Amino acid sequence: MKSKHKNIKNTDTHDQEHAKWNRRSFLQALGLASSGSILLAKTPVSAMNPTALTQALAESNSDRVLVIIRLKGGNDGLNTVIPAYDYSTYSNIRPNIKINEISSFALSDEFRMPDYMLDLESLWNNDKMKVVHGVGYPNQNLSHFTSADIWSSAGNTVEQTQTGVFGRYFENLYPDYLLNAPAIPPAIQIGSLSNLLFTGNEAGYAFSVANPDQLQTIAQNGVAYDVQNLPGCTYGDQLGWIRSIVNTTYTYAGVIHEAYNNATNDATYNNSDISKQLAIVARLIKGNLGTKIYMVTLDGFDTHADEIANHSQLMLDLSNSVNKFFADLDSAGYGQNVLAMTISEFGRRPEENASLGTDHGAASTMMLFGEGLNGSGFVSTHPDLSNLDPNGNLQHTTDFRSVYAAILEDWLCIDSQVVNDTLFHNYTRAEIGVACNTANYEDFSFNQFIHTPIYKNNSVYVQFELKNASSVSIEIFNVLGKTLGKVYNKRNLAGNYEVDLNPNRNKYTIGQYFYQINVGGKKYSKSFVSVH
Repeated sequence: MKSKHKNIKNTDTHDQEHAKWNRRSFLQALGLASSGSILLAKTPVSAMNPTALTQALAESNSDRVLVIIRLKGGNDGLNTVIPAYDYSTYSNIRPNIKINEISSFALSDEFRMPDYMLDLESLWNNDKMKVVHGVGYPNQNLSHFTSADIWSSAGNTVEQTQTGVFGRYFENLYPDYLLNAPAIPPAIQIGSLSNLLFTGNEAGYAFSVANPDQLQTIAQNGVAYDVQNLPGCTYGDQLGWIRSIVNTTYTYAGVIHEAYNNATNDATYNNSDISKQLAIVARLIKGNLGTKIYMVTLDGFDTHADEIANHSQLMLDLSNSVNKFFADLDSAGYGQNVLAMTISEFGRRPEENASLGTDHGAASTMMLFGEGLNGSGFVSTHPDLSNLDPNGNLQHTTDFRSVYAAILEDWLCIDSQVVNDTLFHNYTRAEIGVACNTANYEDFSFNQFIHTPIYKNNSVYVQFELKNASSVSIEIFNVLGKTLGKVYNKRNLAGNYEVDLNPNRNKYTIGQYFYQINVGGKKYSKSFVSVH
């Protein structure tokens, strides 16, 4: 069937896009971006810089957990939730890749799901599932890389898309994050090394691993790599040294190991990648690790060709895994405290392409799972299949940030103003059915003390402004957290200041350092680089 709209997909551009996306993962794996990682045995290993900033969620009054399921590549919402109310239009625009009504089950009189997603029927029937229609954002960018950044950052400008939603929240909540570590990881991320959801200006705030096998090794053994069974030669000595360095970067390996051993899985998961990830997450939740946010990843949704076969297998695995995950949690009474949601950088075009697939589109479907939803149902209105945008894509009816806002405020119990600051805007809260379960929302406001390192005169200075008179001291630390001494200690009046971080021209080795400013008893820190 020939589309009457311009085909958005261009092979060269598409390949370049994926190369760019993969390049950021590669840079992160080499430690050139995000939170310091390396490539070992062809496996990217990313470890967060542990910070006290992340205690924001770790010390929350709520015991709730959010599990983000990333459907990487752009999930086809029309073949996930079928618009039975307009089935004739749906089947006409995708005659070869439509889901036949006889091969689907009913969510309602108006919407159906493919039979290969039947494992979700029990969640739906037991009031533990919601479908959010038409999720997207204005002026949809059809690039994997850029759209993923927009979903992770909730930003609208280039500047706003440099940091992630949770990265900003953590960074502003605990401004001395670089020099103080929490007891537990507030976020754990499996896969998606290029995703910036937990990235701040200074570091990444999720304990990240490339795949579930790697996390399971850490959880089972308390270390990432074996340093005992090595070859008896120079290579073995070198390999042992590298592995020991990697093991020490995983600050949280011990507490993850302890939580993992404190619980078992009480559901029979299949052997798919997403099942392995959710099985580990369930065990860590049941083992009382205390981590509040997890992100797992299911890749393969860039279904430009042979969509029926590829998409059906992905959704079969997803549906079965989510079903087992909540059965596992419910067996020990944890299910009521867990909310899961799917995210994907964009949807697919309504019309099928010549390769029996779909190209990059706009609005899609988001699914939410959990007892805290207080009933199954639909959120917002489904996009009109007969009223497409100029590119032939579905027009969004739900801004994804309105869902984020509802989850942050009403599920994780974060103060309303902090949510608005985190998302750069006061978005209407989507009516997804969740409600905060504590008497008090987390009463934190973003810190207004601004300090910035600048480089000039062969040295590094820090600029800051005092709103009121205050005692100020500044101390320098190396990357191991060892103090190198104070460089400033005075009582200052209100005003603007600039302090030399190397006033005595000490011969700091070229590399990264941290300064810590103590203003009126509250500490703030950032990194800087010595280049002389």
